[in-house]
This record gives sequence, structure tokens and C-alpha cells, in this order.
Amino acid sequence: MKHALRTMMLLISALAVMPSIAAAQQPQPGGRGRGPTPTAPPAATIHSDLLKDWTGMKDMIVKIANEMPPDKFGFKSTPAQRSYGEHVLHIAQVNMLLLPALGARTPAPQIDLKAATKADMIKAMADSFDYGTAAIKEFDNKTIQDTVEAAFMGPSTRARIIYFLVGHTWDTYGQMAVYLRLNGRVPPASQTP
Repeated sequence: MKHALRTMMLLISALAVMPSIAAAQQPQPGGRGRGPTPTAPPAATIHSDLLKDWTGMKDMIVKIANEMPPDKFGFKSTPAQRSYGEHVLHIAQVNMLLLPALGARTPAPQIDLKAATKADMIKAMADSFDYGTAAIKEFDNKTIQDTVEAAFMGPSTRARIIYFLVGHTWDTYGQMAVYLRLNGRVPPASQTP
């Protein structure tokens, strides 16, 4: 009987202690406690969104530029339009016109705006995006919102300049998508995985 009573007391004691052990292992507010602390995703900021959209834009525009065969880089939908390759260089040109207004310390690369081959045109455009990425990274959420003077835009925040360039590139992407379709190709954003 003594043995049964002792076993029962131990069991009751163990059951009484289990909830407090479980509670100690749960994450506590403020990270206190013995269990793992859940990690909240980093808060989105204007700066982080700009960087994400800028790098995503580079990825998409390089994909569409690569989609056209080299022998079609001179293709124009009408004689008055830019050629496919000229669209690629136009993006690099506008990027290099406005990115220096950000006031970054990163030196601007030498961009060949007269490139004549598909590879050189895409490189010029990609280099302009890499310059933009380095420049954006120099700022933080506060300084990306500072006002600077930009060619043909006047006083603008650094953020506005970047979003203008992203919008301009998406506009050009749309034109390039038509050129691809006229040549029997499918733009990257429309391709099924």
C-alpha cells in the first residue's frame, strides 16, 4: 500500500508540474523564455520595397532582352519606331540620365550607349541597373526620401526617381513584348512555367 501511495503521489506531482514546464518552453513576449523565439518578418519600408522592385525589374528586363534572337535586334514594328536593340539601349540611357541625381558615392560606370551587338546592348542595360542597385543601397529609409534635383523632373525624392525609372522600364517592356509577339516569341512575364 505504501508503494502504491508513493507512486500515486509522484504521478500527481508530475502532472501538476507538467503545465508549468510546457509554459516555460513556449515563446514569451519580448523573447523571454526557454523556447524558440518566433522571428517576425522584417518590416517593409520604402527603401526595401524600392530595392526589391529595382532588382526585380532588372531581372525581368534582362529576360525579355535575351528572348529576342540576335538577328532580330534591328527589328522595328514600323519604320518610325525604335528597333528592339534601341529599346534596350534607351533603358540604359534613361537610367544613366537620372541615377546620378541620387547623389550616391558609387561611381557611375562607363556605359556604351552605341553598343551594336545583342550581348553588348544587354550588358550596357544590366550595368546601368547594377549601378542603380549600388546607389540605392547607399541610402536608408530616411535618406531615400530626401529631395534632390533631377533632370526634367525638378525637385524630387530619391524614391520618386527610382519609381519613375521602374515605371519607364515597364513601359518599354510592354513595347518590347509587342515586338516579340510580332516575331512569334512569348514575353517572359507571359510564359508558363
